[in-house]
Amino acid sequence: MDRKDFISSIVPLGVSVTPIVSLINNQISNHKNFQEISSNKIPKYLVPGNTIGITCPSGYINPEDIQAAILKLQEWGFKTTIGKTIGARDFSFAGNDDLRATDLQQMLDDEGIDTILFARGGYGAVRIIDRLDFTKFATNPKWIIGFSDATVFHLHLNSNFGIATIHSKMCNSFPSDWSKAEPSQIESIDTIRKCVTGEKMEYNFGVNDNNRNGIAEGILIGGNLSILQNLAASRSDIITAGKILFIEEVEEYLYNIDRMLWNLKRSGKLSKLAGLVVGGFNKLKPDDPGEEFGRTTYEMVLGVTKEYNYPVCFDFPVGHQKNNVALKCGVKHKLIVNSSKCTLTEMR
Repeated sequence: MDRKDFISSIVPLGVSVTPIVSLINNQISNHKNFQEISSNKIPKYLVPGNTIGITCPSGYINPEDIQAAILKLQEWGFKTTIGKTIGARDFSFAGNDDLRATDLQQMLDDEGIDTILFARGGYGAVRIIDRLDFTKFATNPKWIIGFSDATVFHLHLNSNFGIATIHSKMCNSFPSDWSKAEPSQIESIDTIRKCVTGEKMEYNFGVNDNNRNGIAEGILIGGNLSILQNLAASRSDIITAGKILFIEEVEEYLYNIDRMLWNLKRSGKLSKLAGLVVGGFNKLKPDDPGEEFGRTTYEMVLGVTKEYNYPVCFDFPVGHQKNNVALKCGVKHKLIVNSSKCTLTEMR
């Protein structure tokens, strides 16, 4: 007897079993999610002489635009190898889907490459994620580094394999002239070095009057809000139960941010969080005259989470901005939010 037939045998006639089946499926799924929290794999940290592969699974990038990153990586003591997608172009993509998938697959499997840094974001990761074979990678994982469109990889690897990744700036964020770079940009880039070499990460950031105080512990996961929504119900869908979720967004209309937040709420992704970290919501598109949305990002986030008790903090330095610190996704963190301080600390 299968599960649905069994339920039908114990439910009174005339009562639909579909909602009950859905509830049990969700409970089983949630149980699985909690089990995965304690089983994440941490890739090996780097030492001088290790090799970082640079590839671009999404948008096109000019080879000149990664030179500053190469020089800085070498200054840190690492070797670099450049993928075939750098400089390749298929309209807005860094080569066609075949090339981008093949280039990344080679780096995933190459034992001579210790970490993979994406050159830039854009769009395109979702077109190749299901072409990739992570079998070999899963047995000996390496750090994958990037943000924005790279959110696809952070979510896919964490949800399916429990493998930690690094959400951070990419090659196109390294300044060509460091003397003209803002201190926050320089400091953010240096957090990549700290992450990949195994430093325990701790971030102290400003208090926001809209914050909801509290303390949370859990696996840190998240990324770009529109990517989170785009991956819903796919093999790469985010698992949020018991975790600290961070979100960021850029160049969106306020009403669309509201719609994406409600999607997270209605799909149950906000109900069982340990905590919520809200990063930069930058370069937002202006409302059409006469069609003003009339709500701030703060109001929207607090509105969809008002019935929950976990801590919520705003203006964390992550997102499409110069102050975009590196975060170890899939690693346990502690979040403290109160009237005097906000901290996000990696737990060991």
